[in-house]
Amino acid sequence: MHRIPKHNLFTSVGRKAFTLIEILIVVVILGILATVVIPQFSNASKEARENTLKDELRYLRIQIAVFKAQHRDTPPGYPNGDMSASATESAFLDQMTKNTSEDCKTNATATATYKFGPYLSKMPANPISGLSTIKFIADADDIPAPDDTTYGWFYKPKTQQIVANSTGNDTNATPYASY
Repeated sequence: MHRIPKHNLFTSVGRKAFTLIEILIVVVILGILATVVIPQFSNASKEARENTLKDELRYLRIQIAVFKAQHRDTPPGYPNGDMSASATESAFLDQMTKNTSEDCKTNATATATYKFGPYLSKMPANPISGLSTIKFIADADDIPAPDDTTYGWFYKPKTQQIVANSTGNDTNATPYASY
């Protein structure tokens, strides 16, 4: 009877291991690929934040316009719809996140009187700065230059302008504040 010899990985004849040079070449190639690929991933992250900012602004502007159309041409932010009073962040947030009556009063639940809204589940955070607070701009004032500090958004109730309080430019060199 003829016997077939047993071989394993360690005793296999003609088996050759990788040399140190071959391993170093592979490591260098992987390093080169990493330097090309990693910046693209970080750029994709920045572009995602920019697109989210554009989407948030578009949504906020639409919801502000819908609120105004449903409330006798009164934009959100004025307490009880009184445009002679100063607009406030708390009135804006209540009017946008709760049910409202035609005269801009708010209620936590929908009823026959409080039949409008809510327009937002919560005020979104500015994806560039991470802040969701709003600075209200008086009717006679211009929207200030962005400063990225305590407010995520600038809102001018009289004109319904809402802009991001974000310094810097996007990947196309467009200032965030001009979105």
